[in-house]
Amino acid sequence: MTIQPMADYIVVQAEEAALKTASGLYIPGNAQEKPKTAKVISLGKGVTEVSKGDRIIYKNEYEAVSVKSGKDEYTLVHKTNVIATVK
Repeated sequence: MTIQPMADYIVVQAEEAALKTASGLYIPGNAQEKPKTAKVISLGKGVTEVSKGDRIIYKNEYEAVSVKSGKDEYTLVHKTNVIATVK
């Protein structure tokens, strides 16, 4: 299944949350933070600020929509929620 976002939306795939801290302690599943960094999978026609394959940081996960396709999980984010690209 291919997800093609409309207008100003971006389909992203979230990066994995860290399983241990910088000092080597393992973080239990319920204490892990949801990642806010994601890879851009596809773009709506109104999005010109980022490109497919870019890594972005986005805000306000409560306005994002999660979609599951097979084993993969994607998130639809409005372009105004993108606050930075990661190089």
